[in-house]
Amino acid sequence: MLLAATVLLQVSAPVGTADAQTRIRDIVDVEGVRQNDLIGYGIVVGLNGTGDTARNSPFTEDSLTYMLERLGVNVQGEDIKPDNVAAVLVTAALPAFARNGSTVDVSVSSIGDAKSLEGGTLILTPLKGADGEVYAVAQGSIVVSGLDVQAEGARQRQGVTTAGAIPNGARVERETGFEFNQRDSIVLALRDPDFTTAARVEETINTAIGTPIAYMRDPGTVDLDLRSMSGSPSRLLANIENLPIKVAVPARIVIDEQSGTIVLGEDVTISKVAIAQGNISIKVTETPVVSQPNPFSKGESIVLPRSEIDIQQTGTDSIALLNPNVTLSQLIDGLNTLGVSPGEMADIIRTMKAAGAIHADLIIR
Repeated sequence: MLLAATVLLQVSAPVGTADAQTRIRDIVDVEGVRQNDLIGYGIVVGLNGTGDTARNSPFTEDSLTYMLERLGVNVQGEDIKPDNVAAVLVTAALPAFARNGSTVDVSVSSIGDAKSLEGGTLILTPLKGADGEVYAVAQGSIVVSGLDVQAEGARQRQGVTTAGAIPNGARVERETGFEFNQRDSIVLALRDPDFTTAARVEETINTAIGTPIAYMRDPGTVDLDLRSMSGSPSRLLANIENLPIKVAVPARIVIDEQSGTIVLGEDVTISKVAIAQGNISIKVTETPVVSQPNPFSKGESIVLPRSEIDIQQTGTDSIALLNPNVTLSQLIDGLNTLGVSPGEMADIIRTMKAAGAIHADLIIR
């Protein structure tokens, strides 16, 4: 059942903006132009006794020993208790056209039993791509948004203190080597595949360029043939990515059971249907009774169940007749006229969909 505070939203175009359009760049992705994920293993130092314990995280001690030996410090045979050191995984996203020397943000997450990374500093950490090559190195002070304060007999925790971030904490050392301007074709991938939208993208690009370079391969792909173009692919994309286009939006109704939200698209219509709205309330009350044995007897106390069931019917007891091809606003007005609650409105929409009277995709989350 939906929550009592259900919100009904009508998604429709305001008067005068029925032909509202968006840009091509907002609905497509260019194949090959994407970010690459990087990952690395590193050590955080400078913690105030909140790092890993040698007993539960022996790999932290091994990593610290290896790092010190590389710096010329011999600690073989020493009993190291690195309670101010933590082993972490470092992740980052390398942009598509990042160049040597540019910086990217990194995320740092503890993999041991450290209590907090607050105040820690990440030591130089290589970040590798899926091919095993190092593309960036990360180092810097960690910013932790969480809070964990503990005192004798009390503890206050807010957010997560075992994960943090380093703004501009990684410097790019290797480029991806992607030569975009050497391509003789470009593939545009629609984020929401649709036959109508893909056809409109093809027609809009060909009209703007004046040459049929765009070809609709399928509802999610539009190919651009650049062999007849004299300019660079980058310049061509700059010219077409801001072209306006009207996106075809399917008729859809989304019901979020958890938050109690109902969203109805603009093009939702229904066939002729009669709706009877009512509500049955069943209340079950348990009042157990304890039966005690007689004094000095060998009997045992038992609990006897006693239930009361109250069934009531509420609602307007009305039947509404909706004519064919009812618009969205008329549907909402009709349901509101019945005096239904938001939860009952969601039930009516589901029932109408099951009866085949409502013409829209119904998505229930």
